Amino acid sequence: MTTNIEWLAARQPEAPPALTQCVRELLESHPEWEQLPRVDAFIEASEVLLRRVLEGGAIARANALDLLAADACVTWAFEAAADEPASIAGRAERATNGIAAIAAEFA
Repeated sequence: MTTNIEWLAARQPEAPPALTQCVRELLESHPEWEQLPRVDAFIEASEVLLRRVLEGGAIARANALDLLAADACVTWAFEAAADEPASIAGRAERATNGIAAIAAEFA
């Protein structure tokens, strides 16, 4: 079984190196996410990144990479979910609720 980092490295076409490095570093800092289904690991990553952006005021240029990485993590989560089509609706609801909850914290 491939790790989340190995799976990310195998994505084609390749994402920009700075983007994948940002996500790879986040995944490395949360080894416990390897125990989650890949979809959930990338949703968790997107939520952490979104929280970083909002904590930074969401206006600083330095937050741009985190925002792009959060978006990419959601995309990768659903790419992984495509292996289990019956689970996509539930996972989309979970992702939407998580993102909305984070946004509400900063409203």
